[in-house]
Formats: sequence, structure tokens, C-alpha cells
Amino acid sequence: MTCPIAADILSQFTEKSLVGEDLQVMIIKVSDILDEGLTIDRATLPDFLFSDAAWRLDSVRLRFERDDLDVLVQGEIRATVPQVCGRCLEPFGAHVTAGVDVRLAPRPTTGDNVELAPDDLDVAFYQKDEIDLDVLIETETTLALPMKPLCRAECLGLCPTCGGNRNIVACGCRDRAPDPRLAVLRDLAARRSR
Repeated sequence: MTCPIAADILSQFTEKSLVGEDLQVMIIKVSDILDEGLTIDRATLPDFLFSDAAWRLDSVRLRFERDDLDVLVQGEIRATVPQVCGRCLEPFGAHVTAGVDVRLAPRPTTGDNVELAPDDLDVAFYQKDEIDLDVLIETETTLALPMKPLCRAECLGLCPTCGGNRNIVACGCRDRAPDPRLAVLRDLAARRSR
């Protein structure tokens, strides 16, 4: 169930960006999150823009719940992000789905040098009773990007001899013989597999 005041909370805040353009800044005040929580979806968001204009937010559904001073955020973000295939080097739009499960805590006031415990690595921080929704969405989307993006699972990649894209052109190059300097490793692998 979407909180009826979600749109009101988000629509109250605009700031001047560092580059001098008027941008909608989506801030959620922690004190405005009711006991029953707050749900944000694509319908309640104003036009969202990533810092890279080529990125596109397709859908978002986030649930904010208070746990004393901490805020638990759960949901899903879907976006389309331009990537370059790790095999054939062709650009393509990667469809990214980010499952969000984050605990936000108030930023410690003890200074910059704080020792983290293992459980603290799953915690993000907010300041001044405000959660920047822009930062949250962009961070979670970035973390969901693939380490080696592929235009498709069956991508054939580039020919190691001529450099042609094997998805487009069937080149007539022969497979290169393995580098003779690596023969020692091939022999070692053969001995270990016995």
C-alpha cells in the first residue's frame, strides 16, 4: 500500500545542483516516515534523472520502515544502462535489476576515523534526518551492474587474429596455435588431471 503523503514529501524539495542547473532533489525526511512505513514507486517519483543522462530508470518500488533511528529500505529498482560488451566490444543497453535491502543509520558524529565491525559493512548512512533518494537509487543501480557485461549469452566475441566481430562476420582465420611458452602450463594441467 502506498503512503498517501509520499508524493507530498517528495515534491517539497528542490535545490540548486553543483553545476548550476535546477534539478529535482528527492529527499525523504526520516522524521516524516510514519509507523506504517513509506512506499515509493515510479508513479510517486518526479522525473528521475541519473547523473549520467544516458541511464534510464524503468521502474522502482521501495519500502521505507523505521527501526528506532535506523531506516530499513527494501524493494527493487529496474534500469537500462548503456554498456559495452566484454567479448565483442559493441555497445548495448543492459537491463539491470537491483534488489534493494539496505539499513540506513544516522552518520556517526565521532569523526572520520571510525572502526567498522563486520555487520557495519551492510549499513549506509544518512545525515541531518534526510535520506537522499537520488543517491540511494544510483548507488544500488551501480552495484547491480554486471562485472563483465555481455550483449547476449551466446556472443562469439572478436577474432583473436583479425579482430573482426564474429557476431557480424564469419572470418576465415585459422585458430592460432597456442603460444609455445605456455606449453609448460599445459603439461602441468595434464599431469594434475590424472
